[in-house]
Amino acid sequence: MHKRSKQLFLESCQVLPGGVSSPVRAFKAVGGTPLFITRGEGPFAIDVDGHRYIDYVLSYGPLLMGHAPQVVVAAVEAALRQGTSFGAPSEKETVLARLLIKHMPSLELIRFVNSGTEACMSVLRLARAYTGRNKIIKCEGNYHGHADALLKQAGSGVATLRLQDSPGIPWHATQDTLVVPFNDIGAMERAFDAHPGQVAAIIIEPVAGNMGVVPPAPGYLQGLRQLTAAHDALLIFDEVMTGFRVHPGGAQARYGVAPDLTTLGKVIGGGLPVGAYGGRRDIMAMVAPEGPMYQAGTLSGNPLAMSAGIAMLESLPASWVAADNAAAEIAAGLKAIAKRRGARIQVHQVGAMFSCFFSDVPVADYTSAKQCDTARYARYFWAMLQSGIYLPPSQFEACFTSSVHGAAEVRRTIAAFEAALKA
Repeated sequence: MHKRSKQLFLESCQVLPGGVSSPVRAFKAVGGTPLFITRGEGPFAIDVDGHRYIDYVLSYGPLLMGHAPQVVVAAVEAALRQGTSFGAPSEKETVLARLLIKHMPSLELIRFVNSGTEACMSVLRLARAYTGRNKIIKCEGNYHGHADALLKQAGSGVATLRLQDSPGIPWHATQDTLVVPFNDIGAMERAFDAHPGQVAAIIIEPVAGNMGVVPPAPGYLQGLRQLTAAHDALLIFDEVMTGFRVHPGGAQARYGVAPDLTTLGKVIGGGLPVGAYGGRRDIMAMVAPEGPMYQAGTLSGNPLAMSAGIAMLESLPASWVAADNAAAEIAAGLKAIAKRRGARIQVHQVGAMFSCFFSDVPVADYTSAKQCDTARYARYFWAMLQSGIYLPPSQFEACFTSSVHGAAEVRRTIAAFEAALKA
């Protein structure tokens, strides 16, 4: 069925570690050979063997308008003809920054970088520089990129490969990283009490997306805002995934909580490599050259990514509404089938993100997420693929919808789900 993909994978294993450039792509959690995708068209991904799938991976989140939307393609083509990178300021950076600030007013100043990892790494340096403190609190199962200090109980990537953390990280690189359970305000309070006057910031995915989609408990984010204020620490929302996925203004708009700092990526690049961090003006004024905290990047703010991001952000909120509607219809259909069949499945959906957990217990944190039946998910993955539905090859990754996942795609997906439960 996937003869060409299998051949290409054998070839790639000769020159790439594990045959891939990012671990989850290797299908280790579901078995078999990864698909090699040759092109995307709207809600569809087409592999090298010519199979056409309804795509819920969507490059793990950036493609809010689906594959190759004409407005983004046209914007990138126009930018490409003018040059790919200049190592100099361009007007496009200002335009995209203003669009981001329009949708997220907590962003008073913004610095563009090239990835979510770079954004999170940089924002922690900034938080430490501003507060003069070293300790950071993160949640189990939240992934903030692969920087040393943050690759600790880090969710989907290491969970997919059944790793605890990563070798190659010196013990001292994570000694100031405190890890607590997600959705447990008491654990956060105890962490502050155990390290008085030492915590620079909490960094959190306001809606977890790297242990599957797990929403915050009612009042949890508001509690974090109060807690950081009481301890003169900063609240950092990692909205690399949730930004413009759970709401046109991100999770901070959906839940009415303004963080001090925010990291962004994925959607803001329209499918091109990008990242950003921003927030309160007095904090961001610490960033060089305005302030003493150094961070730089040759390709940061490059005109291709800026052009794609502008085209994507100018589509809001209409594109988000359509993607949200598709996710809501899918989630409702999956829940109804699971209930009718008495299946031990938890279905979560927040905005244009959803997850199907094979578990008979509610999933509210990393501990409960890890109780899911990953072998059952693997069978489900292949059954859905056989029906022409491309899902993330891991129980711990989120599914994403786009504005071009229409009624026909939704119906096919729900029907395939019901058939997959029989597999």
